[in-house]
Amino acid sequence: MTSAPADHAWWLASRAAGITALLAITVAVGVGLALGGKAARRPGWPRVLLAVHEHAALAGLIATAAHGVLLLGDGFLRPTLADIAVPFASQHEPAYTGLGVIAGYLAALLGLSFYARKRIGVKRWRKLHKATILVYVLALVHTLGAGTDAQQPWMQLLLLTTAVPILFLFVLRLLPRGPLGTSARVEPSP
Repeated sequence: MTSAPADHAWWLASRAAGITALLAITVAVGVGLALGGKAARRPGWPRVLLAVHEHAALAGLIATAAHGVLLLGDGFLRPTLADIAVPFASQHEPAYTGLGVIAGYLAALLGLSFYARKRIGVKRWRKLHKATILVYVLALVHTLGAGTDAQQPWMQLLLLTTAVPILFLFVLRLLPRGPLGTSARVEPSP
């Protein structure tokens, strides 16, 4: 006996929301790293990129929430509210699902802190906001460990093609800056 496609509707919707969340978070983190690393120096670009960064982060938060809520309707996995809201409570891949839950909470905390940055203090907020890379890393680990598509070639290609630019921008961000804001060059010794 085969099941009807409608039997999988909740899971498919949750899966689509999870993939959307991952893509939106990838864009938000990538653009944030580009802005923080001063990669976009053309006039007007920082303003445009800041809008893309903010909208992608909000889309990622909404899609993350939808991912969890829609999963509650999955008739096969049958998660409880605790399974999607409490880290490591899920019976399905508890470690990887738990890291996904933590990523969701961290994304909400770090993303929404933007609107409270004046209360927090802009300098303190900027330091705190640098931890957003952890959201991306946790989301990747969650996808690879708990995602049903983790072993699919299209998902692996998607993860690889999005992780490489993020890694590149992150490494650029870690490099020391020279006097003009460029990366310092290390001259070979004679």
